[in-house]
Amino acid sequence: MAKDYCVLGIESSCDETGVALVRVSGPRLPELLAHALYSQIEMHQAYGGVVPELASRDHIRRVLPLTREVLQAAGKTLQEVDVVAFTRGPGLAGALLVGAGVACALGAALHKPVLGVHHLEGHLLSPFLSADPPEFPFVALLVSGGHTQLMQVDGVGRYQILGETIDDAAGEAFDKSAKLLGLGYPGGPALSKLAEIGDPVAFKLPRPLLHSGNLDFSFAGLKTAVMVQAKKLAMAQGCAVEALPNAVLADLAASTQAAIVEVLVKKSLAAIKGTGLSRLVVAGGVGANRSLREQLNRACAHRGVRVHYPELHLCTDNGAMIAMAAAMRLQSGMQTANEVYAFDVKPRWPLDEIMV
Repeated sequence: MAKDYCVLGIESSCDETGVALVRVSGPRLPELLAHALYSQIEMHQAYGGVVPELASRDHIRRVLPLTREVLQAAGKTLQEVDVVAFTRGPGLAGALLVGAGVACALGAALHKPVLGVHHLEGHLLSPFLSADPPEFPFVALLVSGGHTQLMQVDGVGRYQILGETIDDAAGEAFDKSAKLLGLGYPGGPALSKLAEIGDPVAFKLPRPLLHSGNLDFSFAGLKTAVMVQAKKLAMAQGCAVEALPNAVLADLAASTQAAIVEVLVKKSLAAIKGTGLSRLVVAGGVGANRSLREQLNRACAHRGVRVHYPELHLCTDNGAMIAMAAAMRLQSGMQTANEVYAFDVKPRWPLDEIMV
């Protein structure tokens, strides 16, 4: 690769279409020139969750207009794109194929190389887009959708998993608990918002694996406990769960959130202590949770640990993190882009397959 080049990133793994352009200039951190995002939340709300076929069709409609929008905002032409990156996995197969197909078609038309990116690595490296980027090495808490992992990060591609979920992830615990309470889709943000007016100690809920002696997570039992508590309350009041008084639902939401956050915070602190590192990076959708940020900030400040997050608008799936991950892999020499335009996607793609 030349010393200075631009990477176009396309994200289409689930229910957000994201496109972004970053510029690499020598050894400095890549610079985000522009990004655009379209969320399908409103479309999927009627079904109570993501409908894969609808998601794929909507990506087809959105990706090229978003690409034009990003190029215009960056003041660049398509011919000035040097590498086209896309999310190869994990995610919904049909949705991934849209981004991969468009990226490879653009690469072939422009005679430019393409690069498939791991979605979770995009989240993991997204804090490098922030105004306060971290430095290697650090402990990372990756809390994105169906993934909850703690890892030691020594550099790009140099990841050691310290602990991970053995069943439901933190994001799933938020979403499934919200659904049990009749809060609709997307459940996690709805539960967090309701929790703001509730009492976090109103109900005694389990903290799974909190004292397990390792750094693994398990939130399936918490979801079951929330369901049992909700049904008990509904039976006592002679109504459906969703018909419970808002104050009661708020208390249960706050208690659920408190259980999840306590586990995430204490396991993260244990990882910091175990590795001897003094820097923590939090990435992924749950990383936007205000209670989690407040408690981590407070606990880490007390221990002299620096905490880094992506900007709030970059916690969700987005093209900027894909472009950034591709740029950092190229910049570090961990990977090369090539002009091979036959593509595949990996709906299930363990992060450890890209580690060194």
